[in-house]
Amino acid sequence: MNHNHHLKAVLFDMDGVLFNSMPYHAEAWYSTLKNHGLYFKPEETYLHEGRTAAGTINIVYQRQYGKDATPEEVRQLYAEKTEAFGRHPQPLPIEGVSELLEQIKDEGLMRMVVTGSGQNDLLERLIHYFPGMFTRDRMITAFETKIGKPNPEPYLMALEKGGLQPNEAVVIENAPLGVQSGVAAGIFTIAVNTGPLDGQVLLDAGADLLFPSMQALSRDWKKLYESSQ
Repeated sequence: MNHNHHLKAVLFDMDGVLFNSMPYHAEAWYSTLKNHGLYFKPEETYLHEGRTAAGTINIVYQRQYGKDATPEEVRQLYAEKTEAFGRHPQPLPIEGVSELLEQIKDEGLMRMVVTGSGQNDLLERLIHYFPGMFTRDRMITAFETKIGKPNPEPYLMALEKGGLQPNEAVVIENAPLGVQSGVAAGIFTIAVNTGPLDGQVLLDAGADLLFPSMQALSRDWKKLYESSQ
């Protein structure tokens, strides 16, 4: 960040940034699609993370059948995927993120969540696991967005909801589509590689900075914050 930044808010993706939920999403998508004869490698979840469920399903349908799924097929597959995800143990916070949030709160910065997820249990658990950090009115979720990541729409909505200019926020993402979304919204975007992707994929998506873990970002946060003042 540089002197053009006047940091007021940090915009967090949820899966893979706040919660270590991505391995469960990967398994749930893989098993659900496999049950329907659809081919999908679990690692693909990380490349598609941030898309709406319909977006992911239609990519698989287009690849296999050359057409989109019907709205009914999308509803059924997403319901099954949500059920499969729910059979896993409750995902825990990403290591290092609570320490990072404490620093951000101490600096008086606004915290927002910008997620393609519409899973109410995870949204409720944000409040439970990170007490005093997030409120429902500072979240952009699948219920608000129409287009979703990698389109800038979710982050532009967050700026509007927070009354923010792009240079007053920073995005923290773990997936290439989320990085593209933040960058396209004109916001300084930090990638934290909490999954199996090669870090270069996140830099190629346009990330301004790349960290190998949330602990690494937490350690460097003070320095980053001071450079934005």
